[in-house]
Amino acid sequence: MTGYLLRRAGQALVVLWAAFTLSFVLLYLLPGDAVLAKLGGGEAAATVTGAQLAQARAEYGLDDPWPVQYGKRLLSALHGDFGRSIATGDSATHMVVAALPPTLAVAGLGLVLAVVLGGGAALAGTYTRARWLGTLLLSLPPLGISLPVFWVGLVLVQIFSFQLRLLPALGNQGFASVILPALTISLPTGAVIGQVLAKSLRTQLAEPYVETVRAKGASRSRVHFGHALRNAAMPVLTMVGVVAGQLLAGSVVTETVFSRDGVGRITTSAVTGQDIPVVQAVIVLAAFFFVVVNLAVDLLYPLLDPRVRRDPVARAGKELVHG
Repeated sequence: MTGYLLRRAGQALVVLWAAFTLSFVLLYLLPGDAVLAKLGGGEAAATVTGAQLAQARAEYGLDDPWPVQYGKRLLSALHGDFGRSIATGDSATHMVVAALPPTLAVAGLGLVLAVVLGGGAALAGTYTRARWLGTLLLSLPPLGISLPVFWVGLVLVQIFSFQLRLLPALGNQGFASVILPALTISLPTGAVIGQVLAKSLRTQLAEPYVETVRAKGASRSRVHFGHALRNAAMPVLTMVGVVAGQLLAGSVVTETVFSRDGVGRITTSAVTGQDIPVVQAVIVLAAFFFVVVNLAVDLLYPLLDPRVRRDPVARAGKELVHG
């Protein structure tokens, strides 16, 4: 296990480095000038002198050749310092960390709702003996995947905020303000989980061991929830590790629709203004979150399947892909 953790730590460093490098290259190639936008956009840009522009660029380290800029930023990032925001002058790391709690609240609740809704639909759809009900429940995941997130958010606001007046439509005030954004991002995520779990359950219920368990007198619910579900949960666990990282990306849309403060709104403003330090801090944070979640998922494999011990990634991956 120690060797496995060391390998995963090395892989995590490579992923973080790649995320940092790719974001730097893309932002460097984009047209525009963040310093000029800060000093004066539009007609005001004509009043900015060359000396003022050069001084501002030197202040943010943007006057060096791009390889030098990359080396300096990478070295600072290794110490958790992504520089100062070009737009505000504040520490980019502090800005992102301060905006993280409300985003994590939405993403965390969204993940719980996705597992409950998606998993519940798959379990009920594969367990019920009413064919029409099973068809209805198992048709919900494809529908949930096809719905745009921003449209779902607007519909939920219209129903629960403006018509029923049960939940606030905007802001970060209290737990009630988290429910609608979390529900919005949980629907497409839960739909993916529901599809994977339903297919995996059907596969497991067709396996020979199920007939053996039934022949030994196990009840239908024990077979479904005690045996088939445990084996079917492996690919779902893998999928949860993938979609959990996507919930942070979904925060950009939900925080815009619901006018919430968080990482999503900071990202939108930073990308618009080409605020390179802030964008890089957000991207590296998202990559770190993704790496940690997937490591936790890998460590949970042995709890579901004791056969997965020495190499959880390789052995579990083969079992998940090949059945």
